[in-house]
Amino acid sequence: MSLFARFSDHLTTILDAMTAAGELPADLNRKAVAVEPPRDPSHGDLSTNAAMVLAKPAGTNPRALAGLLAPRLEQVPGVTAVEVAGPGFINLRLDPRLWREELDTILREGDGYGRRDLGQGSRVNVEYVSANPTGPMHMGHCRGAVVGDALASLLEAAGFVVTREYYVNDAGSQVDTLARSAHLRYREALGEEIGDIPEGLYPGDYLMPVGTLLAAEFGSQYVDRPEAEWLPIFKQKTVAAMMDLIRHDLALLGIHHDKFSSEAELQASGAPQRAMQVLRDKGLVYEGELERPKSLDEHDEWEPMELTLFRSTQFGDDQDRPMKKSDGSWTYFGADAAYHLQKAESADHLVNIWGADHAGTVKRIKAAVTALTDGKVDLDVKLVQMVQLLRAGEPIKMSKRAGNFVTLADVVGEVGKDVVRFMMLTKRADTPLDFDFAKVVEASKDNPVFYVQYAHARIASLGRKAVEAGIARDSAANLDLLDAEELALVRQAAQYPRVIEGAALAHEPHRVAFYLYELAAQFHALWNRGNDDPGRRFLLEDQPELSRARLELARGVQQVIRSGLKMMGVEAAEELR
Repeated sequence: MSLFARFSDHLTTILDAMTAAGELPADLNRKAVAVEPPRDPSHGDLSTNAAMVLAKPAGTNPRALAGLLAPRLEQVPGVTAVEVAGPGFINLRLDPRLWREELDTILREGDGYGRRDLGQGSRVNVEYVSANPTGPMHMGHCRGAVVGDALASLLEAAGFVVTREYYVNDAGSQVDTLARSAHLRYREALGEEIGDIPEGLYPGDYLMPVGTLLAAEFGSQYVDRPEAEWLPIFKQKTVAAMMDLIRHDLALLGIHHDKFSSEAELQASGAPQRAMQVLRDKGLVYEGELERPKSLDEHDEWEPMELTLFRSTQFGDDQDRPMKKSDGSWTYFGADAAYHLQKAESADHLVNIWGADHAGTVKRIKAAVTALTDGKVDLDVKLVQMVQLLRAGEPIKMSKRAGNFVTLADVVGEVGKDVVRFMMLTKRADTPLDFDFAKVVEASKDNPVFYVQYAHARIASLGRKAVEAGIARDSAANLDLLDAEELALVRQAAQYPRVIEGAALAHEPHRVAFYLYELAAQFHALWNRGNDDPGRRFLLEDQPELSRARLELARGVQQVIRSGLKMMGVEAAEELR
């Protein structure tokens, strides 16, 4: 257990004792109580907001409650001083021995350091990518893919049982268009001159190999046959080929889903009808008319029609939503509600990673999940903004309509999987991201992927040089030789478990990238001190004991960086060329 977790447990024990003694109400919600580093390191090693968040519901004031907590915290082993600051924050100073012990814990636990059982086996379904199977992956898909995959890894590290899922949208009109586009390429493969691709069909060359495969399998059998004969066959064959391409592209990023769910199969199984019946039995479905859209002015034509509607306004949505169209077919929402019920039947929590263009549908699908599961399964939707591709600061012009867009495979081929994955997490998912081909391979502090990898590679190089100097690593190194500045680096490394926990519970994997950059910066700063003062160098051949202690410090930082990168799906670099 990490130092921060141990002190959280100490605080919990104190609060339990105060509750048992009648000093605190029994029903206090302690969820917001935290043990964390103080904002200003000069204020101490740890800080807690317990008095600030519990005072009001306990019927007292923060400083008074802090005054009750402080003497109890002073009795915790390893605490050397407790101070009540400002309106009621409590700052703790610790015996430096505890930080030396935490470094030993990092080294001893290795990849296990930072892993917690917060989820206690609770099941989470993370659905991500779910791109239409109409072409290869592009960088818009890439960001959501990395965010979803990193989040799944975080949740696993936090003790949740995770299913990584991809929803194949293979039932819409876009799949009919895909099949018609493939039929054109099929005729081309048989030698027909097709000329310019007609408006409305997919123009990309990526369908040419599909056409070749179809020609090899069917010969000229479907060249002149009515569309009704070949469309279902070509849909099935082309979607399968596109999904093979998508799986290949995702594998380039190290992404592999546990489950692929087909919308077409979902609808054929009767799942939408069953989901609607569940809602109808609860009195949440009715036949009615939608209100006139506010976007229409008085001169625009509007013909109201009776539809099958879900009472989503009862769950916070802006208006009730149609589950069926006037022709009796399912709306996208109707099918989507059924899909979420299907996921909820084998999960305790649902997480969707969606493109920002789906923002308008979040309320309705959350309403559906709450209604269908009686609130027993929660849904969190994370919206991912677009990625703008640049080269040396200049935007790269693309047009999917014209078929000349930059694919994920192109980008990974140019800069590598690890660069792509790290860069996708350097900003919050809900903010736009610039991906500059020149900057992401730049060897500078301004390039976060280089800066973090450089720290890991520097430490790997340090280990090799230590062996050459005859200073072998020693797990029994005298860590008492580490001074206050070096222990400050341990304090930063010791925050890793807190970062993992916070990132997992908030569903925000970018926090790991932010933290690793801060840790790398602090390591580089300490390393660079040796340029001005040779006595501050990590490796001093004439002081082997001090060198061994500093090597253990470096190894602890390296372990945390390696673990964090692994969580992001990035391989730590042993050397940079």
